[in-house]
Amino acid sequence: MAGSLSLLRRLYLSIYNWTVFFGWCQVLYFAVKTLTESGHEHVYNAVEKPLLLAQTAAVLEILHGLIGLVRSPISATLPQIGSRLYVTWGILWSFPEIQKHVLVSSLVISWSITEIIRYSFFGTKEAFGSAPSWLLWLRYSTFLLLYPSGITSEVGLIYNALPYIKGSEKYCLRMPNEWNFSFDYFYAAIIALGIYVPGSPHMYTYMLGQRKKALAKSKRE
Repeated sequence: MAGSLSLLRRLYLSIYNWTVFFGWCQVLYFAVKTLTESGHEHVYNAVEKPLLLAQTAAVLEILHGLIGLVRSPISATLPQIGSRLYVTWGILWSFPEIQKHVLVSSLVISWSITEIIRYSFFGTKEAFGSAPSWLLWLRYSTFLLLYPSGITSEVGLIYNALPYIKGSEKYCLRMPNEWNFSFDYFYAAIIALGIYVPGSPHMYTYMLGQRKKALAKSKRE
């Protein structure tokens, strides 16, 4: 019984990782193709559908951690996925005025390269029991450049969206209302920017620690 459950787990995670892997491959392909042929102003429209699908699929990783399907700690998974979903849906999708910004290109390219490597790494591990050393090195090394470029793009896009957020009052709830509660999406975006200040160094330090452990373990094996 335990063996059958383990096999089902590996099969499910293999399918999940490789499916999302192909989604991010589409994002990267359309982003680079459009960037070179039409310019950065058209990148978002070209990648919107695969980007929304691939990024939203990451919600399942929170569930995977909660039910013990994977060993990744929720404390690391939740803020990373949460911030990306916020930028994907709460900024890019919600405010078309920001979709032509040059930072969209750096964002989706940084995200897609990172995720193509990450999902292929985990997909290979689940399918074959281990991943080649070069893929492990890529998994735990490319973030050194791609994480800062991705975070910078996220912060820049939120900041540049602030005037449109304030002007539109989208997602705002004003008093009086039946819930006796008010919410201002503009100030929520300000708070989100503030969270990046301590959050980004913390995540980067965490990932450096993971890199050290993974590469040291690889050398011992």
